Amino acid sequence: MVRIVWTELASKELQDIYEFISQDSKLYAKRQIIRIRNRTKVLKTSKYLGKIVDEIGIPIIREIVEGNYRIIYKIRNKSEIAILTIHHSARDLTKRNIEGT
Repeated sequence: MVRIVWTELASKELQDIYEFISQDSKLYAKRQIIRIRNRTKVLKTSKYLGKIVDEIGIPIIREIVEGNYRIIYKIRNKSEIAILTIHHSARDLTKRNIEGT
């Protein structure tokens, strides 16, 4: 089982997602955050589950999807992955500077 580490950027983005959705509904904001966090838990036992991020093209940078969000992570070593960013799929990823890539 691998350890999941959230980068500062990814943690802030999760908070930003909550704040944005909560303008309409705190309940739905909380549910979305729970769904994103739960989705990352599958990586504990299947770190290669995600596909290689097309825009980056590095085999250890991968993504899984939860709803409209791309959860981009990096396989640091055999026992640790880092969640790099939570990116809304409607936005252009090529215009982002993601730490750890």
